[in-house]
Amino acid sequence: MNTPHPSVKNMWKEYLKSIGETPESTSKTYTAWHFCNTRPAADELAELVLKGEKRGTATSIWSLEAEKEPMPEVGELSIITDWNGHAKCIIKTVILETVPFNEVTEAFAAAEGEGDKSLEYWRKVHQEVFSQELSELGLQFSEEMPVLCETFEVVWPPQPGI
Repeated sequence: MNTPHPSVKNMWKEYLKSIGETPESTSKTYTAWHFCNTRPAADELAELVLKGEKRGTATSIWSLEAEKEPMPEVGELSIITDWNGHAKCIIKTVILETVPFNEVTEAFAAAEGEGDKSLEYWRKVHQEVFSQELSELGLQFSEEMPVLCETFEVVWPPQPGI
Protein backbone atom coordinates (compact mmCIF):
# COMPACT_ATOMS: atom_id res chain seq x y z
CA MET A 1 0.00 0.00 0.00
CA ASN A 2 1.83 3.11 -1.17
CA THR A 3 -0.70 5.82 -0.43
CA PRO A 4 -2.93 4.95 2.50
CA HIS A 5 -6.68 5.18 2.08
CA PRO A 6 -8.02 8.39 3.70
CA SER A 7 -9.86 6.22 6.24
CA VAL A 8 -6.49 5.26 7.77
CA LYS A 9 -5.56 8.83 8.67
CA ASN A 10 -9.12 9.56 9.78
CA MET A 11 -9.17 6.56 12.11
CA TRP A 12 -5.78 7.55 13.54
CA LYS A 13 -7.08 11.08 14.26
CA GLU A 14 -10.22 9.67 15.94
CA TYR A 15 -8.14 7.35 18.10
CA LEU A 16 -5.75 10.11 19.16
CA LYS A 17 -8.65 12.43 19.97
CA SER A 18 -10.13 9.71 22.22
CA ILE A 19 -6.93 9.67 24.29
CA GLY A 20 -6.54 13.46 24.37
CA GLU A 21 -3.86 13.73 21.71
CA THR A 22 -3.55 15.04 18.14
CA PRO A 23 -1.34 14.01 15.22
CA GLU A 24 0.78 17.07 16.00
CA SER A 25 1.10 16.44 19.75
CA THR A 26 1.57 12.67 19.87
CA SER A 27 4.75 10.67 19.93
CA LYS A 28 2.77 7.54 18.99
CA THR A 29 3.26 5.94 15.58
CA TYR A 30 1.47 3.20 13.67
CA THR A 31 1.74 0.92 10.70
CA ALA A 32 -1.21 0.09 8.43
CA TRP A 33 -1.58 -3.36 6.91
CA HIS A 34 -3.94 -6.24 6.10
CA PHE A 35 -3.75 -9.90 7.02
CA CYS A 36 -2.79 -12.54 4.44
CA ASN A 37 -2.03 -12.37 0.76
CA THR A 38 -5.52 -12.80 -0.73
CA ARG A 39 -8.57 -10.55 -0.71
CA PRO A 40 -10.99 -13.11 0.79
CA ALA A 41 -8.63 -13.99 3.66
CA ALA A 42 -7.63 -10.37 4.36
CA ASP A 43 -11.25 -9.23 4.52
CA GLU A 44 -12.43 -12.24 6.55
CA LEU A 45 -9.65 -11.91 9.14
CA ALA A 46 -10.25 -8.17 9.58
CA GLU A 47 -13.91 -8.97 10.30
CA LEU A 48 -12.92 -11.66 12.82
CA VAL A 49 -10.87 -9.03 14.67
CA LEU A 50 -13.87 -6.67 14.73
CA LYS A 51 -16.09 -9.47 16.08
CA GLY A 52 -13.62 -10.13 18.89
CA GLU A 53 -12.84 -13.64 17.65
CA LYS A 54 -9.31 -13.00 16.37
CA ARG A 55 -6.80 -11.80 18.95
CA GLY A 56 -3.57 -13.21 17.55
CA THR A 57 -1.50 -13.62 14.43
CA ALA A 58 1.51 -15.73 13.52
CA THR A 59 4.47 -14.76 11.37
CA SER A 60 7.38 -16.77 10.04
CA ILE A 61 10.60 -15.37 11.55
CA TRP A 62 12.44 -16.66 8.48
CA SER A 63 10.18 -14.57 6.22
CA LEU A 64 10.71 -11.45 8.33
CA GLU A 65 14.48 -11.96 8.19
CA ALA A 66 14.56 -12.72 4.44
CA GLU A 67 12.46 -9.66 3.62
CA LYS A 68 14.42 -7.52 6.12
CA GLU A 69 11.16 -6.59 7.87
CA PRO A 70 11.36 -5.15 11.36
CA MET A 71 10.28 -7.38 14.22
CA PRO A 72 7.02 -6.26 15.86
CA GLU A 73 7.34 -4.89 19.39
CA VAL A 74 5.08 -5.04 22.43
CA GLY A 75 3.06 -1.82 22.60
CA GLU A 76 3.17 -1.28 18.82
CA LEU A 77 0.01 0.10 17.23
CA SER A 78 -1.29 -1.11 13.86
CA ILE A 79 -4.25 -0.04 11.78
CA ILE A 80 -5.79 -3.16 10.32
CA THR A 81 -7.29 -2.65 6.88
CA ASP A 82 -9.31 -4.71 4.48
CA TRP A 83 -7.73 -5.79 1.19
CA ASN A 84 -8.52 -2.40 -0.39
CA GLY A 85 -6.83 -0.48 2.41
CA HIS A 86 -9.96 0.73 4.21
CA ALA A 87 -9.25 1.09 7.94
CA LYS A 88 -11.15 -1.37 10.11
CA CYS A 89 -9.59 -1.01 13.58
CA ILE A 90 -6.46 -0.23 15.55
CA ILE A 91 -4.72 -3.01 17.44
CA LYS A 92 -2.00 -2.92 20.07
CA THR A 93 0.53 -5.74 20.38
CA VAL A 94 0.46 -7.06 23.95
CA ILE A 95 2.44 -10.34 23.83
CA LEU A 96 5.17 -11.59 21.50
CA GLU A 97 6.54 -15.09 21.78
CA THR A 98 8.80 -17.00 19.39
CA VAL A 99 8.29 -20.75 19.36
CA PRO A 100 8.99 -23.58 16.91
CA PHE A 101 6.05 -24.23 14.56
CA ASN A 102 5.43 -27.63 16.15
CA GLU A 103 5.23 -26.07 19.65
CA VAL A 104 2.50 -23.50 18.94
CA THR A 105 -0.15 -24.09 21.60
CA GLU A 106 -3.85 -24.85 21.39
CA ALA A 107 -4.49 -21.64 23.33
CA PHE A 108 -2.68 -19.56 20.73
CA ALA A 109 -4.46 -21.33 17.85
CA ALA A 110 -7.77 -20.51 19.53
CA ALA A 111 -6.71 -16.86 20.00
CA GLU A 112 -6.02 -16.62 16.26
CA GLY A 113 -9.75 -17.25 15.90
CA GLU A 114 -9.63 -18.89 12.48
CA GLY A 115 -11.60 -21.88 11.21
CA ASP A 116 -12.77 -24.11 14.07
CA LYS A 117 -10.08 -22.52 16.32
CA SER A 118 -8.36 -25.89 16.80
CA LEU A 119 -4.62 -26.51 16.80
CA GLU A 120 -5.11 -29.06 14.03
CA TYR A 121 -6.78 -26.46 11.80
CA TRP A 122 -4.13 -23.86 12.69
CA ARG A 123 -1.27 -26.22 11.76
CA LYS A 124 -2.85 -27.26 8.46
CA VAL A 125 -3.58 -23.72 7.28
CA HIS A 126 -0.34 -22.19 8.54
CA GLN A 127 1.81 -24.95 7.07
CA GLU A 128 0.24 -24.20 3.67
CA VAL A 129 0.66 -20.41 4.06
CA PHE A 130 4.21 -20.59 5.41
CA SER A 131 5.25 -23.17 2.77
CA GLN A 132 4.06 -20.92 -0.05
CA GLU A 133 5.55 -17.78 1.50
CA LEU A 134 8.93 -19.42 2.16
CA SER A 135 9.03 -21.06 -1.26
CA GLU A 136 8.72 -17.62 -2.88
CA LEU A 137 11.79 -16.60 -0.83
CA GLY A 138 13.79 -19.69 -1.79
CA LEU A 139 13.30 -21.26 1.64
CA GLN A 140 11.62 -24.47 2.82
CA PHE A 141 9.03 -25.00 5.55
CA SER A 142 10.13 -26.92 8.63
CA GLU A 143 8.19 -28.18 11.66
CA GLU A 144 10.97 -26.65 13.79
CA MET A 145 10.99 -23.23 12.09
CA PRO A 146 10.58 -20.26 14.44
CA VAL A 147 7.14 -18.66 14.48
CA LEU A 148 6.39 -15.30 16.04
CA CYS A 149 3.12 -15.61 17.94
CA GLU A 150 1.64 -12.15 18.46
CA THR A 151 -1.29 -11.48 20.73
CA PHE A 152 -3.07 -8.15 20.37
CA GLU A 153 -6.02 -6.16 21.64
CA VAL A 154 -8.31 -3.80 19.76
CA VAL A 155 -7.87 -0.24 21.03
CA TRP A 156 -10.11 1.50 18.45
CA PRO A 157 -12.97 1.60 17.87
CA PRO A 158 -14.10 0.90 21.42
CA GLN A 159 -15.51 -2.61 21.65
CA PRO A 160 -17.98 -2.99 24.51
CA GLY A 161 -18.09 -6.40 26.09
CA ILE A 162 -14.78 -7.59 24.67
